Amino acid sequence: MEKKLQVKNLQISFRTANGKVQAVRDISFDLNKGETLAIVGESGSGKSVTSKAILGILAGNSIIEGGEIIYDGKDLLKIAEEDFHKIRGDKIAMIFQDPMSSLNPIVKIGRQLTEAMILKGKARQRESRTNFNSFLRQLEKTMVHTMKVENPEVAAKEKCQKFDKFEYKHLELESAYNIAYNAAKEGAYDLDSLIFEIEKNAAKDLIYRVKTIATYAFESVHKYVVDAEADEIKNLAVVIKEEAPKVKKGEDSRLLIDSLTRIRDIFNRATERTAPNFFAMGYYLSNSEEPLDENMSVEELNVFLRKYLDDNFMLEFIEDAKAAVEYSANISYEKKAEAVAQLTKAKDVFGKEQLDRGECSQTIKTLAGIVYESIDKLSIQKDSLAYTFIPGLKSEVETYFKGVVGNVREKKRYEQQKEKLYKKYSNKSSEELSDLESKITPPTYTDLELKRTNILHQIERLVEHYNEDIANRGARDYQSETIAIIDYLKAQASGVVHKVTKKMAKNKALKLMEEVGISQPRIRFNQYPFEFSGGMRQRIVIAIALAADPDILICDEPTTALDVTIQSQILELINEFKAKRQLSVIFITHDLGVVANMADRIAVMYAGKIVEEGTSEEIFYDPLHPYTWALLSSMPDLDTSEKLDAIPGTPPNMIYPPVGDAFAARNKYALKIDFEQQPPMFDVTQTHRAATWLLHPNAPKIDKPKIITDRIARMKAKHKDQQEGALNG
Repeated sequence: MEKKLQVKNLQISFRTANGKVQAVRDISFDLNKGETLAIVGESGSGKSVTSKAILGILAGNSIIEGGEIIYDGKDLLKIAEEDFHKIRGDKIAMIFQDPMSSLNPIVKIGRQLTEAMILKGKARQRESRTNFNSFLRQLEKTMVHTMKVENPEVAAKEKCQKFDKFEYKHLELESAYNIAYNAAKEGAYDLDSLIFEIEKNAAKDLIYRVKTIATYAFESVHKYVVDAEADEIKNLAVVIKEEAPKVKKGEDSRLLIDSLTRIRDIFNRATERTAPNFFAMGYYLSNSEEPLDENMSVEELNVFLRKYLDDNFMLEFIEDAKAAVEYSANISYEKKAEAVAQLTKAKDVFGKEQLDRGECSQTIKTLAGIVYESIDKLSIQKDSLAYTFIPGLKSEVETYFKGVVGNVREKKRYEQQKEKLYKKYSNKSSEELSDLESKITPPTYTDLELKRTNILHQIERLVEHYNEDIANRGARDYQSETIAIIDYLKAQASGVVHKVTKKMAKNKALKLMEEVGISQPRIRFNQYPFEFSGGMRQRIVIAIALAADPDILICDEPTTALDVTIQSQILELINEFKAKRQLSVIFITHDLGVVANMADRIAVMYAGKIVEEGTSEEIFYDPLHPYTWALLSSMPDLDTSEKLDAIPGTPPNMIYPPVGDAFAARNKYALKIDFEQQPPMFDVTQTHRAATWLLHPNAPKIDKPKIITDRIARMKAKHKDQQEGALNG
């Protein structure tokens, strides 16, 4: 199963006036493509902190003590904010608990839906242009080393300039086509609702909307969009502009409706036409003196253009590029082997009990050069581990040396405050002084041993990664990689001309509003957030989150502020979009009942640790951790009148985490060892594990609480009845 996200050994703390709070303590989990992972636990268990770390929006007083969050080959804890900006809200989106915290109360809903689309569209255009230009320059520089001609510098430059030249012709052709195609597509969508509203005598802003359709009609005229019917659609555009004012005055609307219907039919046919291969056409028009054959169908033309491009340029260009790709890879492998040797030596420097700043600085400088040289510049799959290694290493080393100074300062500050306290209250008893001493802010120490461990782990991970790459070098398919590079350059060039206009953004926003269940989207598009109910505001937030077509959707308590009926609707909506768009979902909640019918897997968190993880069926039908039992026992159940069990006590103070199991003080099934040692994760099945000493082979046999076993029996019986009903029905 494809893993979309991997969280490994994540540790997060927060600096506070009372000391350092350990919010997330060494948690790990995977999120697979198309699945819903529910993270469940009481307030303060670390659920939301984990989600905010994934999105890169932790508070300023947060401390990333260690761990990795891997998405698309990148460690999100190491990448720069500039790179994170391309992921946050685009690839990974989030729905928050309170929709009003995500919406600007003085900006209309429509603008809030479209603004991000337009801004992201412009950013993608700039990024595409930069990627195209920089990659083509790198390809040219590398081809110089592999072209077997008299003057390789000139030959490489000429070939890449030729590619660049016809790519710009390709962009010119595709840009003109996109304008016409988008006009037809947007016009067809607008007309569906407009015609219906006119028939029902309920059309708002009729004259303005008809003028917009007329504009679309003229813009859609293009050789490969609206061509044979160009004169007809232009005439119809004139007719509808003349008829709209008459209908507005109450005259017969039949001619207007017929004309709009005819335009819609033309638009629909236009958007179903096969598009030409503008990439190949760009080459032909840039290099051939012969005009295109007007008698060819688009399908025939595409075959002809592709053959012309291959025979005259592309096949030879691919061979030259393939040689460059293989050369670049071989250089990279040589440098990786050198880097492994240097990294292995560096472990001696960073493995010392006390690090030396000068020695560390010189070692980082040496590693920076060799690691940068080891990166394959012609790989379109960016090696995030290599790119982020030096910034990540520098950050950890700097934190270590700041901690060395900070720990001394913190100790001195604490001792001074304690001394001052003792002087001020010298007449107090030792017991009274001890109570007063507890009010002094405890020292916030940096765990220097943990920092050294993190540094060594980063080095070891890159060594392991490079050794794996070197071992697999014989499995490379350079022909396929070269074709992928050509496709990448084409995609980046196309990205330059795929502009998101205000009209396009508005139409997409209206569609999204309809999809999330908001009626009369054209009217509500111009309303403010306060004009919507809580459930409707959450639907708007979902629409905004889905606008960029994300890979991962994080839902942080999205139904807590809603009543039960609306909760059910929002959960259904999230499930529907998950299935339709193959989304991977992280659903955060304190209520196990909320995720009963939507989670594929469940991770139960307590005091910053995952205490149980399994499939939804395993957690509900065979819970193993006493904390999971407590959550299930406190969950309302419509099928019983039993009194629910409240969880006794309160969560521990995470400034001073318990030595053993953090839940022990609230756990009536706790063993002596629970107060002395943290339990490891015991694997029960391949998918089910729990951190409780009750699973140790030597532990006493303790049955699940009766309220849990009764509930499981009812659920099984109910499930059996449903299955039998389905078979008989």
